[in-house]
Amino acid sequence: MSGQEDIESRRRFLKLAAGGAVAVALVSGLPRVARADDLPHVSESDPTAKALGYVEDASTTKDPKHTAGNSCANCQFYSGGPTGYGPCQLFPGKAVSAKGWCVSHTTKKA
Repeated sequence: MSGQEDIESRRRFLKLAAGGAVAVALVSGLPRVARADDLPHVSESDPTAKALGYVEDASTTKDPKHTAGNSCANCQFYSGGPTGYGPCQLFPGKAVSAKGWCVSHTTKKA
């Protein structure tokens, strides 16, 4: 190899190394977005859940405030999907069942 080829090869290597370092720094520096799957599920024995009368399956509640058809899936505080578990504003950092229900249920406005 000639001296000029060595210099160009070294420049190319340094450019790739610098680009790789920047890419790693950007990827590792980005905040991780929490998904509902990552959140712990609310237990019916949780103090907040007890205070709100939360149940994982709305069909099992005996609360007179419950209206047939109401569940977390159609509540304005719930931001998850229609099935499974999702985040609820009333239980920060935790996920509730889409089939669940609590006394704070407020139907989403269309």
